[in-house]
Amino acid sequence: MSSPTTSVAEVKAPAASSGEGTLLRVLAAVSLCHLINDMVQSILPSIYPILKSSFHLNFGQIGLITLTFQITASLLQPFIGMFTDRRPMPYSLPIGMACTMVGLVMLAFAPTFGLLLVAGSLFGVGSAIFHPESSRVARMASGGKHGFAQSFFQVGGNSGSAIGPLLAALIILPRGQIGVLWFTLATLTGILILSWVGGWYKARLEHLRSRPAEPREPHQSLPRGRVIFALFILMLLVFSKYFYISSLTSYYTFYLISRFHVSVASSQLHLFVLFGAIAAGTLIGGPVGDKFGRKYVIWASILGVLPFTLLLPYANLFWTGVLSVVIGVIIASAFSAILVYAQELVPGRVGMISGLFFGFAFGMGGIGAAVLGQIADKTSIIFVYHLCAYLPAIGLLTGLLPNIEPNRRKKRA
Repeated sequence: MSSPTTSVAEVKAPAASSGEGTLLRVLAAVSLCHLINDMVQSILPSIYPILKSSFHLNFGQIGLITLTFQITASLLQPFIGMFTDRRPMPYSLPIGMACTMVGLVMLAFAPTFGLLLVAGSLFGVGSAIFHPESSRVARMASGGKHGFAQSFFQVGGNSGSAIGPLLAALIILPRGQIGVLWFTLATLTGILILSWVGGWYKARLEHLRSRPAEPREPHQSLPRGRVIFALFILMLLVFSKYFYISSLTSYYTFYLISRFHVSVASSQLHLFVLFGAIAAGTLIGGPVGDKFGRKYVIWASILGVLPFTLLLPYANLFWTGVLSVVIGVIIASAFSAILVYAQELVPGRVGMISGLFFGFAFGMGGIGAAVLGQIADKTSIIFVYHLCAYLPAIGLLTGLLPNIEPNRRKKRA
């Protein structure tokens, strides 16, 4: 059984039983598998045109596939994380990837719309199993650099989401629905890698359980009500971040075409640069939080991006490109800091917190895309960017978060 003692040791444990090289290999392995997981899942919306034509689907049915996938992933993650906090399951990681692979095979051969929904739900189950436990492994392999580890882990997912549609266009579109099977090679590779990670995870748990109990950090005695309030504030910050990110990732190309009349190819190039900026910001946020404090990164990332989001709807094409890169880098740096801050706010519940925040972020991204699409239909895509520009003002709520980290300068001194 897992215990708070084990989790505190997990935070404090040096790389005694695993050298730094081993920890880095484990971290690289879960990041690579995060890339595979998110790459495979991003091909589902990429092949909607094929599915729409083959099964004569309407947009409502397309939306139902997305809803099935996203609801399954969002709702299951915190419960799976809560369960594995109490009873860690090192080999659940390859099982999660196997669920995704079964979903791929079913997607390739599904003869009916009902089986497409089952395939989408299997994608969601795979994601729900993978994220909480892999986030825990990233923390265990951090060597104390929790922010860096979460950022490194997140970059894998961001990279997978970015290259998935590109690979779908190159591999699946020329072959049709059956072309999905090529991606089973990636998931099979992921299963093999995660089986090795599961072995390391099991050995690491045994090592941590053999360590003596360590004293708790002072912030761990925060009143329950204050902890719940802080988690609520963090959820609002995640809401603001992912609603705004949805306006960029889902509608940026339409915005550029509508406002500046650029070509589709030019808009796609701008979107590729934006994804690169988001990946860079994700990687930067964690190490900066390790050095200066998570709360400072949350302040700078959510509220700090507000001047740039307010300027974006009034900029010309050149400055729109520049501002979108700045916005992508700044706002993407928040999630790793928010996640690690929440994990330290609720010690001993790494899986539950990871599942809760991954699930909520995933859900907010999907809901944001749907809501903003409805607003764009009733008004215009340009109005959406004027409206979303004010979302980062929610970052002012960061001031209500408790100071749970030691003073970094005093600690270095």
